[in-house]
Amino acid sequence: MPSLKEIRGRIGSVRNIAQITRAMEMMSASRMKRAQDAILAARPYAEELHAALVRVASAVGEEVDPLLALRPIRRIGLIVMTSDRGLAGALDSNTVRAALRYISEHEPAEGSSEPVQVTAVTIGRKGRDQLRRAGVPIAAHFQRFGDRPGFADVTPVARLVVEDFLEGTYDEISVVYPAFISTLSQHPDVLTILPVRQPEDQSAEEAVRNDEYLFEPSAEAVLSRLLPHYVAIDLYRAVLEANASEQSARMIAMRNATDNANELIDDLTLVYNKTRQATITREMIEIASGAEALGG
Repeated sequence: MPSLKEIRGRIGSVRNIAQITRAMEMMSASRMKRAQDAILAARPYAEELHAALVRVASAVGEEVDPLLALRPIRRIGLIVMTSDRGLAGALDSNTVRAALRYISEHEPAEGSSEPVQVTAVTIGRKGRDQLRRAGVPIAAHFQRFGDRPGFADVTPVARLVVEDFLEGTYDEISVVYPAFISTLSQHPDVLTILPVRQPEDQSAEEAVRNDEYLFEPSAEAVLSRLLPHYVAIDLYRAVLEANASEQSARMIAMRNATDNANELIDDLTLVYNKTRQATITREMIEIASGAEALGG
C-alpha cells in the first residue's frame, strides 16, 4: 500500500495536470468560436462558386481550359490536412484512416492492370508522420497555418497542385480534411478539386440545363483566371474546416481530460482518507497494546 506522502504527491500532480488541461480547454474554446465564425462565413461563397463553375464547365466543354480536362486516372495527388500539435482526440487518426481508405479503395485505371499511384501532399505534422509510417509517398509538406489562417497562406499549395495538374504529374487532385459539423462532431471528408466536374449525386434534372454564357474577352481568358482562384478557395475552405474541427476536438478532449483528472483526484482522496484512518487505527491499537503490556 502506498504511503500517505506518496498519495499526497499523486494528488498534487493530478491537480496540476487538471489545471493545465482546464487552461487549454478555455484557450481552445476562445479559438473555436473564432474558427467556427470563419468557416460559417466562408461556406456560402465557396459553395456558390463551385456550383457556378460546375455549370460553366458543363456548358463550355473541357477543351476550353486544361484544368477542365478529364483524363484516365493513373496518378492522384492527395492533399491530407491534419494538425501539428495533437491533443485533439482521434481527429488526426480518423483523417489519416480516411486517406488510407481512399487510397486502398481506388480502382486501377481503365485499360490498365496497374494500381492507381497516389502521392500525398501533407499539411500538418501528424498526417505526415502517420502517412510516412504507412509507406505512402509524400511529394511535399506544409506546416499548419496557425490559429488564424489567411487566404494568402493557402495560395502556395494551390499554385503547386495546379502546376502539377497542368504538367500531367497528376490526373486528379483531391483533398482529405476533417469537416466541421458541430462542436461535438467532426467527420473526415474527401473532396475532388481538379478537374472540375459535376458531382456524382447531382440529379438528371439539375445536370440537363440550357444555360448560355457570354464571356468577355473570351471563355479561355475568363476561366484561366477563375479556375486557379476556385482551387485556392476550395483549399482555403478545407483549411478553415480543419481549423474549426481541430479547435472543437481539442476543447472537448481537454474537457474530458479535466473531468477524468478530477475523478482521479476524488478517488485518490478517498484512498488517502482510508489509508490515513487505517494508520490512525493501527497506531491507537499499538498504543493500547503497549499500555496493557506495561500495566500487566
